[in-house]
Amino acid sequence: MVSTSEIKRGMVIDLDGQLQKILEFDHQKIGRGSAQVKISFKNLRSGSNTVRTFQAGAKFNDVRLEREVVQFLYKDGEDYHFMNVENYEQSILNDEQMGDVKYYIHENDTLDLITYNSEPIDIEIPPSVILSIAYTEPGIKGDTASGTSKPATTDTGLTVNVPLFINIGDKVRIDTRSGSYVERA
Repeated sequence: MVSTSEIKRGMVIDLDGQLQKILEFDHQKIGRGSAQVKISFKNLRSGSNTVRTFQAGAKFNDVRLEREVVQFLYKDGEDYHFMNVENYEQSILNDEQMGDVKYYIHENDTLDLITYNSEPIDIEIPPSVILSIAYTEPGIKGDTASGTSKPATTDTGLTVNVPLFINIGDKVRIDTRSGSYVERA
């Protein structure tokens, strides 16, 4: 059991029989009443996001998850195929389970697959990745130090705001937690 004072972002709990990943939480103390905790969850099986409020001190069932190193093989329709690098077993995650992770991976990338009772439920990616710019408007010469940005689409389909000096074919580092541009790679 884990209480509201022990929760962390990314922790997975069992809430009403569903595996829920904590995306964000906020402790709120209002006037004379007891403190409350507002928690944003992602259901790991369905991919849906919900927000619920609990009394401070509420307890949740902690979930024991297993981690295995996998290689992303290919995408087939809405299914993503992964192979365990140790025993060559394959796992499949659907589009809803992948969420935004699908914008940060390429074929043959090595990632961590999170499983619960041998059922694949989530993919863990590094805090930043390098992606190639597939399309953006051309920058105008002399606009490199103005601090403004323009939208760009990466080779994985992610749309991100980049500085004006970034062109098609450039490689950029993207923060996977916020989906924002970090630097040219």
